Amino acid sequence: MADPLDKATSRAPATLGEGCLSRYDPDDMGPEDGTEFPGAAELWEQLQQESDDETGKD
Repeated sequence: MADPLDKATSRAPATLGEGCLSRYDPDDMGPEDGTEFPGAAELWEQLQQESDDETGKD
């Protein structure tokens, strides 16, 4: 029987280290890996303000 993972449309980059020290190998990653989220800082600020408003903090 063929490996069912061969049908996957994506794959994780290679990793370095083991256990808690495991991390993706930067040399194996390219522009198609990861995310681009230029509005992250603004979203975080908005969510923090909403959270403060709900709890009554200034």
